[in-house]
Amino acid sequence: MAVKNVTVAAEEAEIRLDRWFRRHYPELPHGRLEKMLRKGEVRVDGGRAKAGQRLLAGQVVRVPPLPAATPAEARPAPPPRVSSADLDALEGAVLLKDRRLVALNKPAGLAVQGGTNTHRHLDGLLGPLAERLFGPGAPPLSLVHRLDRDTSGVLVLARDANSAAALARAFKSREAEKVYWALVVGRPRPAQGTIKGRLDKTPGGRGERVSVTEEGGKSALTDYTTLATTGQKLAWLALRPRTGRTHQLRAHTAQVLGTPILGDGKYGGADAHPGGIVPGKRLHLHARALRLPHPDGGTLTLTAPLPGHMAETFALLGLEAPGDDPFEPFAAADG
Repeated sequence: MAVKNVTVAAEEAEIRLDRWFRRHYPELPHGRLEKMLRKGEVRVDGGRAKAGQRLLAGQVVRVPPLPAATPAEARPAPPPRVSSADLDALEGAVLLKDRRLVALNKPAGLAVQGGTNTHRHLDGLLGPLAERLFGPGAPPLSLVHRLDRDTSGVLVLARDANSAAALARAFKSREAEKVYWALVVGRPRPAQGTIKGRLDKTPGGRGERVSVTEEGGKSALTDYTTLATTGQKLAWLALRPRTGRTHQLRAHTAQVLGTPILGDGKYGGADAHPGGIVPGKRLHLHARALRLPHPDGGTLTLTAPLPGHMAETFALLGLEAPGDDPFEPFAAADG
């Protein structure tokens, strides 16, 4: 196979480079693609590229001669697990559906995308879910942003390529405003402010992980305010990320504020499991609200109710989730 220069089509705008390869060259293993990217063999408009880079219509992707898959790579990956129970749960979690998008209250514990040993994930349910919601033959829904596996809350899916491009631009340009709720162990000092902590990926075999660093890494900003405190030495925080780094809220609360999110052993260790009456085995982080431009115009505001385990904890602690605007706590800081 000779080198090819392939132009990105209009309907492929804002698709990730690795997903573009998966669409055009499904026989190419992801590991091989990553290796070619590191060596600079795959390029976009003549420049080096990364797997997560979003493509623009009209860009040119350099596709080198593709190596034959090894016997291990040639074995087909296990198909994603699709069950009626999962589809029932997702259908019940729909917050909004219209001709351009679907918004879900993503359940905690459901991965957004597949990976090593992850065969049950939302990405594998998007085709069946579209048909469940809109009838046989409906095009699969598309991911335009993500939440961690153990984080619940508002997640938006696009129904067509143009909607996906518009929504992806909103997240990339920071027009999308997000508010998370978290229960943390300890009480932040001061009670509100902005966390400024650069984040860098931490090497090792413990899975995806980041650390706050003074040099290197990527800048990360999180606004926070304390909504309530309890006698259990817990605090209910509203968090507004102004950047979208991996595990940003979990690392910032644990490593900068010194108040890990309840149930987050990965970043808080034993401190994230204080015991007592609090059932802290599951992560208490919830994407409560999202505000962003709708592809058809105007502003879309979405709010997701608490997942079961957080609602149970709130009830035990006597905390009541208000029906007020989730963005209101940050209005004073915005001037």
